[in-house]
Amino acid sequence: MKKHLLYSIILSFFCLPSFAQQNTYLLKPSRVFDGEVIHENWQVLVQKDKIIAVGENLNVPLNTEIINLPHTTLLPGLIEGHSHLLLHPYNETSWDDQVLKESRAERIVRATVHAKNTLMAGFTTVRDLGTEGSDYDDVGLKQSIEKGIIAGPRMLVAGRALVVTGSYGPKGFQSDVTVIQGAEEADGIDNLSKAVRTQIGKGADVIKVYADYRWGPFKDAQPTFLESELKLVVDIAKSSGRDVVAHASTTEGMRRAIMAGIKTIEHGDGGNAEVFALMKEKGVCFCPTLAAGDATTQYKGWKKGQEPEPTRIQEKRKSFKLALNSGVKICMGGDVGVFPHGENAREMELMVEYGMKPMDVLQSATAINAEVFKLKELGRIKNGYFADIIAVEGEPEKSISHIKNVIFVMKNGIIYKK
Repeated sequence: MKKHLLYSIILSFFCLPSFAQQNTYLLKPSRVFDGEVIHENWQVLVQKDKIIAVGENLNVPLNTEIINLPHTTLLPGLIEGHSHLLLHPYNETSWDDQVLKESRAERIVRATVHAKNTLMAGFTTVRDLGTEGSDYDDVGLKQSIEKGIIAGPRMLVAGRALVVTGSYGPKGFQSDVTVIQGAEEADGIDNLSKAVRTQIGKGADVIKVYADYRWGPFKDAQPTFLESELKLVVDIAKSSGRDVVAHASTTEGMRRAIMAGIKTIEHGDGGNAEVFALMKEKGVCFCPTLAAGDATTQYKGWKKGQEPEPTRIQEKRKSFKLALNSGVKICMGGDVGVFPHGENAREMELMVEYGMKPMDVLQSATAINAEVFKLKELGRIKNGYFADIIAVEGEPEKSISHIKNVIFVMKNGIIYKK
């Protein structure tokens, strides 16, 4: 009996869960979106972690598992451009209370759930732009996913992010009280140089700066870093092969970031025709985060669909339309964490609602994000690319809401949802 029990324990240890097994699969959907266009009656052959063939009537090896996906569109795994896996919606717990009162253990446990929800929603990669007071826990989360300890998307992480002294929060305490900040304070040549290099050394894939914030005399958004300081951050990051992204919601904050060589502008509420034209000229990409503003406005009492749109939403529509008209490259990223993880597609729906064509949104969430974020062999259904593949019921290029009908998720050749 004891010997039988020992064999059972050993067997259970080595028999990994189904999501950890790799095989050869032939995926047979109704149609395939390859990151650029739709192909009818295409098949996709996956072996181990790579796509090895695409097209009609493929020759398949012996022992290939055939997966029929009728009435579906097959797509590259979606790429979330702006996420915070260590945050959860502010109508559940305020940002201040998450930073100040939730233990690091709680935040990490929540993040593991958020990671799985994100993956199950078809987002196989995320760019996570700041831990908001949780140190470098995004690095540990990324490593845990890579080791197969937990299920989640591929991650590009920004670590603590950078703010100028006195600009960020939490705030509102007596002057002699010091509290944890939601990002790392650093300014001036020496402090910034050390902070950027430290973040790189701790595992940041991208450096995030707050080019402006609500620290004006009337709590209005005003620029923070000088253009020369932003340029220093960019130069140091670039020397290590990394890009810099900027939270920027004012026209001047955006302009400084663009001139400094920032890769992407996040939010961009104050963008005008001139600043978007400058972005296009300099090759800077725009990540509008429409869903975050939509969510926070509702948290403050706006009854969407029942009441007129508040000024903030009207202005967001206007700035997004200006961005579209300028021809600037647009990334798909919703600032998830402000609203629930797993509901990332809200951003895609709003991009269409605000004037972008569904096909352009699909490209933004796949091939364009992969290109902008330097994610080689991702974002396309293409021979030799990584097998990050999802299937949705319906035709999302006609009705973007169909992107939420996820029935199949594969990441790195491993099936997580079937």
